[in-house]
Amino acid sequence: MLDVQPLELNRTPVDFPRDRTIAEEFSRQAHRSPNAVAIIAGIQRLTYRELDERSNRLARHLQRLGVGPETLVGVAVERSEILVISLLAILKAGGAYVPLDPAYPRERLSWIIEDSGMLVLITTAHSLKRLQLEQAGITIIDAEDVALGTESLQEIHIAATSASLAYVIYTSGSTGKPKGVMVENRNVLNFFAGMDLAIGCRPGVWLAVTSVCFDISVLELLWTLTRGFTVVMHSDDKSATVAEQIVSYGVTHLQMTPSLARLLTLDKQDFASLGLLKQILLGGEAVPPSLIRQLRQIFKGEIHNMYGPTETTIWSTTHLVEEVGSTVSIGKPIANTQIFLLSEKFEPVSEGCVGEIFIAGDGGARGYWHRPDLTEERFLRIPALSKQRIYRTGDLARVQVDGNLEFLGRADYQIKLRGHRIEPGEIETILEQLPGVRQAVIVAREDREGDQRLIAYMVAENTGSDTVRALRSALAKKLPDFMLPSSFIFLPSLPLTDNGKIDRKALLRLPPPALTSAVNSSEPESIPATGIETTISHIWQDALGISNVGLHDNFFDLGAHSLTVAEVHAKLEQQLGLKFALVDLFQYSTVHLLAAHLAGVQPQGQLSDRAQRRRMALLR
Repeated sequence: MLDVQPLELNRTPVDFPRDRTIAEEFSRQAHRSPNAVAIIAGIQRLTYRELDERSNRLARHLQRLGVGPETLVGVAVERSEILVISLLAILKAGGAYVPLDPAYPRERLSWIIEDSGMLVLITTAHSLKRLQLEQAGITIIDAEDVALGTESLQEIHIAATSASLAYVIYTSGSTGKPKGVMVENRNVLNFFAGMDLAIGCRPGVWLAVTSVCFDISVLELLWTLTRGFTVVMHSDDKSATVAEQIVSYGVTHLQMTPSLARLLTLDKQDFASLGLLKQILLGGEAVPPSLIRQLRQIFKGEIHNMYGPTETTIWSTTHLVEEVGSTVSIGKPIANTQIFLLSEKFEPVSEGCVGEIFIAGDGGARGYWHRPDLTEERFLRIPALSKQRIYRTGDLARVQVDGNLEFLGRADYQIKLRGHRIEPGEIETILEQLPGVRQAVIVAREDREGDQRLIAYMVAENTGSDTVRALRSALAKKLPDFMLPSSFIFLPSLPLTDNGKIDRKALLRLPPPALTSAVNSSEPESIPATGIETTISHIWQDALGISNVGLHDNFFDLGAHSLTVAEVHAKLEQQLGLKFALVDLFQYSTVHLLAAHLAGVQPQGQLSDRAQRRRMALLR
């Protein structure tokens, strides 16, 4: 048995309500501050009493449909007050929510619905139209259905316990299919206690910008509402910019990925607005020291760097960034969390040495939905270290002189790209199932600072442009946009190491792939059809130095980086006579999506007759 002395950073015992649920915590807060504003979504404002009552009404309806403990309920709702009502209603009914993003491919959404076995799907007429699902065996509820008004607003009995599931979030899986992570109420309440200590729980105004499909949204939407915050929902239609909402509502807290933070620093208005905040939380990918230095030019409040996988409930370590050196620490464990740095033999590494991060404690999820084999593989029992199961992260770190953890990347091949966790094996499996593909390897290349791209290296029977189009089309039907490779490189064979494994480092030493359009822009479905699409396409071509940009090419996959974004944003505003948020280029990253969005943006100020005629011509 190992003789293991606990690290100082693992002394984290904290009391938290182990016998309660998220829904009960919210109801207690609603009774404490019934008249305080809980949610702001566009023109909608709901007090805590109103949010409590409306979620009671929907929860009662869900219970009549059979929703109770361990029942999974899907949520496909735009970021709005309806989304928050739906999440709370599911938790109050005793069930667990499964978030669905209508922007994901239909095949992927259908698979998640089928795999989860969800009893009910909550959506809206608008989202249901976008989903276009033909799923049998589930009840679909329109969250805005006036018929729900017949249900009582009174407090509802919550049948769930602290050990009941709270949500199941699907993440990228190495087998070719996403995997569902099961998180219990007790895991989340422990996380809440950790956040109380790390960032404080004095109520403020929180701008929620994260998709509900990412677990960090739990901090924005649920921790906040159990602590008395006002939550401002950043609308999916971008009717107001981040800067406008920070100024208009006196926002005090903002959580975001470093990629989004970098984009906000590029726009003068967005950048200036960040100086009004009290706390900025960064996480989801490594934080470059240069970003902290840039933020410090305008922002004098607290900056927190957060780290943690979905399997250990959102954030597992936090660090208040005060001084910046060559790296930004991920800090120390939150409440009731232990970090172990182990060797390949599962033995603690010496002080200052690099080891793989293993996480134990009350944040440890139940495991993977319908995947006991994978649960056993990733959630280990090492009695010498902990009485609880320990999650193997695959991340590397070491303890710094000051006792904080320094994150050092991955021990395996998992990729973090613009805040998304990607298993290369999921993409590789799908590719190798396609006709004519013998081998496929996905790597992330960063040939320019801040410009990380997915590259597919392949051995295939056919290597022409028709093959590339077919591959990309097949992947687009199964994977979200952020998982699509920007380039497909064909090789006679893949390089191997001495022990016969694929040599990924050798692939990274190959010359950078040329930046080209992912689809043939001469094909009818790829040709810009309106004036505004043509304008966007031409501006992108000039900025990126390529000859063709198709309707469905991704701006970042074509090689865009921070300077390109700023340049393109300025030219688009000038030529289209519009003012729009720089972050829209991040949200609407194809010609087709950006054109559709900008067509609905109203000009700021009075345009001259000539400018107005030009705008109308572009929209045709």
